[in-house]
Amino acid sequence: MEKPLAEILRPQSLDDVVGQHHLLDEGQLFRKVISKNHVPNMVFYGPPGIGKTTLANIIAKNSNMSLYKLNGTTASTDDIKKIIDEVHSLFTQNGILLYLDEIQYLNKKQQQSLLEFVESGDITLIASTTENPYFYIYPALLSRCEVFEFKALKSEDIKEGLEKALKKLNVKIEKEALEKLSLSSNGDMRKALNNLDFLVHALDDEKKITTEMVDQLIVKANISYDRSEDHHYDNLSALMKSLRGSDPDAAVFYLAKMLEAGDLVVAARRLLCSASEDVGLAYPQIIPIVKAAVDSALQLGMPEAYLPLTNAAILIATSPKSNSACLAYLAAKEDIEKGLGVGVPRQLQNTHYDGKDAKVKGQNYKYPHDYAHHWVKQQYLPDDIKEHKYYHYGENKFEQANKEYWAKIKGEK
Repeated sequence: MEKPLAEILRPQSLDDVVGQHHLLDEGQLFRKVISKNHVPNMVFYGPPGIGKTTLANIIAKNSNMSLYKLNGTTASTDDIKKIIDEVHSLFTQNGILLYLDEIQYLNKKQQQSLLEFVESGDITLIASTTENPYFYIYPALLSRCEVFEFKALKSEDIKEGLEKALKKLNVKIEKEALEKLSLSSNGDMRKALNNLDFLVHALDDEKKITTEMVDQLIVKANISYDRSEDHHYDNLSALMKSLRGSDPDAAVFYLAKMLEAGDLVVAARRLLCSASEDVGLAYPQIIPIVKAAVDSALQLGMPEAYLPLTNAAILIATSPKSNSACLAYLAAKEDIEKGLGVGVPRQLQNTHYDGKDAKVKGQNYKYPHDYAHHWVKQQYLPDDIKEHKYYHYGENKFEQANKEYWAKIKGEK
């Protein structure tokens, strides 16, 4: 069976990889370490088709370790045990490098089985995931890994990758066709190469891809849309700021511009973000409403996807606004980055043995539902930040009603 073009043309060196400039440009810390063939335990996190597997393969090829590969979607506990059994064998004298793709699909016990060997250095782990690793990877294992976020490729990066592929294939392409093909991939290099693969197989002896061919493939209206990266992100910014600025007309215009250019997934993400970031607690019911609209749009696909997304955009733009939750998180994050609040108050901990010399025995947790109005005063924040306040009620009807309710219950003025 013929291999996909994306696999045939997979980069074999760091210089061949497109995008991820924050990791791979000369002078970046990640590149310095990898170039010295030092391979720490790492987790690569980001959307599909942006180079996580490619980079892991390059690192593995340049190391002297024995390479093993597993995919979390198919790997069993026995598969993991077989690799562990190879530790210190004749064939793994230089150590084992395990590349574990889609690690989020392994259960907790499977991830735990690797912990001892990762900690001892007998197994060096490179794991990749499309999901947030802080939610899906066992914390003890994650704490022994460096996490690197991979970002969706810009259209210019996609274009660079396509140009390299076209040169190797000795195939020409019209300028407009290359721009459309780059933009339609939504930051996914694999998707772009798969589209190119399809086009190449449709070529005649002339070996030139035309704009008409690309239009037929991506089934997208031939509209005027800025394809340079700055203008592309200007439109994203304009949509977000129109939603935040409560201008439904501008919001619908920029949404239409993105959808007709093929940016369905990106537009959906922006609407989800704005619902929480800009409306937030002023109208919290909007979050599941917009999520339902986005789910409907992704199921429908274009052209019908515009129907639920336009409803969502107008609802966001015309709803009351509050960023109080966003500000609360950023304030808490600032304290975390300062190293504050490491401990957890004893009454909030999972039950532990207090020890023979403990001055105070027992957890002493007060169960709020046992008290009037389901509330009782007790300390929740760690000792060093117990007086810190992160959330401040917004000046809107919903939050002010909550503020009044809790001031009455807590006896605050």
